Amino acid sequence: MSLKQNGGQTGLIAALDDRTADRDLVNRCRSGSDAAFRELVETYKGMVFAVISRSMTDRTRIEDLAQDVFLRVHRGLRSFRGDARLSTWICRIAINVCADARQRWPREVSLDAAPAGAPPPPAAIVSDPAFADLELRDRVAKGMARLSERSRLVLTLHYFAGRGYEEIAGALEVPLGTVKTHLHRAKQELREILEGRHDA
Repeated sequence: MSLKQNGGQTGLIAALDDRTADRDLVNRCRSGSDAAFRELVETYKGMVFAVISRSMTDRTRIEDLAQDVFLRVHRGLRSFRGDARLSTWICRIAINVCADARQRWPREVSLDAAPAGAPPPPAAIVSDPAFADLELRDRVAKGMARLSERSRLVLTLHYFAGRGYEEIAGALEVPLGTVKTHLHRAKQELREILEGRHDA
């Protein structure tokens, strides 16, 4: 067996292990275990806050929306079939909650500044060669606020929430190639903003 084949097999085993862990956690939640649901929240709250904090400026509403996400998760666990990863399903719920919020509170959408309480750009994006020669951190956060909703979302999911291409594709319900294209364009657009080459 080649190393490449072995690596692919290792990835498959890891994915199956993840699915098994997902099923175990979901089953424990379904059985009424408060401890299991707290574990679920602790595991995925960072991802949920990352998605929401890139859309809303009001910290109180960010927390309210996160609670809404996990309330929907709790209510929906009975119907979760496991076709997608648990994280993908929760991410999709967070995206839908944000979409609903933008309709209810259009003036609260972050357009010109980094959201209050938003996490700083992670090392993965700061150390990216595309941004290596730029002063970053706050400028990246403010630059991301100027991106389109889709560009901001794919960057957030990949860099801030730590989701891989396939998981982002599942959460957004788009082809894998579309995710890669959006991410490439979003990074390019962000670089242009940071270098002052992007039209206002």
